[in-house]
Amino acid sequence: MTDPAPTPGAPRVRRTATTMADGRELVYFDDSEPYVSGAATRRLDDPRPLGDRFTPVSPSPGAPAPATFAGPEMRRDPLTGDWIPMASHRMNRTFLPAADSCPLCPARPATAGTTYSDGEIPDTDYDVAVFENRFPALMQVPGVTLEDGWQVDGEELWAARPAAGRCEVVCFSSDHTSSFAELAPSRVRTIIEAWADRTAALQELPGIEQVFAFENRGKEIGVTLPHPHGQIYAFPYVTPRTQAMLTQAAAHRERTGRNLHADVLAAERRAGTRVVLESEHWTAYVPAAARWPVEVHLAPNRDVLDLPGLTDAERDDLAVTYLELLRRLDRFFVEQDGTAVPLPYIAGWHQAVVGEGRDLGRLHLQVFSVLRAANKLKYLAGVESGMAAWISDTTPERIAARLQEVAL
Repeated sequence: MTDPAPTPGAPRVRRTATTMADGRELVYFDDSEPYVSGAATRRLDDPRPLGDRFTPVSPSPGAPAPATFAGPEMRRDPLTGDWIPMASHRMNRTFLPAADSCPLCPARPATAGTTYSDGEIPDTDYDVAVFENRFPALMQVPGVTLEDGWQVDGEELWAARPAAGRCEVVCFSSDHTSSFAELAPSRVRTIIEAWADRTAALQELPGIEQVFAFENRGKEIGVTLPHPHGQIYAFPYVTPRTQAMLTQAAAHRERTGRNLHADVLAAERRAGTRVVLESEHWTAYVPAAARWPVEVHLAPNRDVLDLPGLTDAERDDLAVTYLELLRRLDRFFVEQDGTAVPLPYIAGWHQAVVGEGRDLGRLHLQVFSVLRAANKLKYLAGVESGMAAWISDTTPERIAARLQEVAL
């Protein structure tokens, strides 16, 4: 399906959706010609010999009939209340492939004897592409709902449900060797459109309670595909960190009548000490209680619940401001000879939840790194891994001073 060409004054992004060979959705977001005008269309058919992903599982010898594909499950920890998805099929996902066999790269033109390539995007080029993850931790299976729960081993304590969410991959560029920080603002603007589009669509899926768009960058973070990409998870539950923030925000609302996230931003702007970047619509700051060796938050100056709620002006500004922030982060650490060290990081968009507590949320981006020096990682110690009791190796003021120092 191809949306109509953009109207004058609207963002020059064309959205084209199709279906992959195994039934997964793929969406192209184009900002270049001849595609953005509709003069040409990306390849929409998927020639791979993939079976439908919901095909019943083959029976074991002697079994009477195939078993229905049930998808991943999740179990509730009775000690914390946390839901833990269990997706054993992810053990077989692609791990650090060669550049010429990366499944996120565009398809290679067919030559004699090469009719099949297991890449996920059928066209030989693309601007931004989003598709359902082939190895998802969360997946909605037709006919299976969150109500189809059970007890592990028949014990009431151990509640289990289908992990009925959705996981999508966002390819930022067709260039395998690029990175987000190296993209042009116009391409980042397209990515923002994709984030907003997918957030809105995923929030409408049945049973979804939270949508989280994020990027993992660097082998130190555990990235298994170095191609520039991010992910979007649609959770069928509220994640533990968000639940903790909702609890704090509800208590703050009860005491003051105000939004906690808005008050935090206002306090950081008043203090100014940890503010590292300001624009017309956005403020970047190191939080006063930062826990990571490098951590910075980026928030809109206006109260906004989620990415779809951003105005065109805020999206335009974000495309420029976010790039500046990432480029500073890539200058945070240097080798002894002065060479900048590309920062491994996790960047995640915290958005308002879908249901109860939505009005307590406020959009903001958190970027953090496990790198504590040019060649040293922060490993979580016993109290951090075992008790979630963080101990910082630096101070927020030092982090902020360095990010202010590396501004060009």
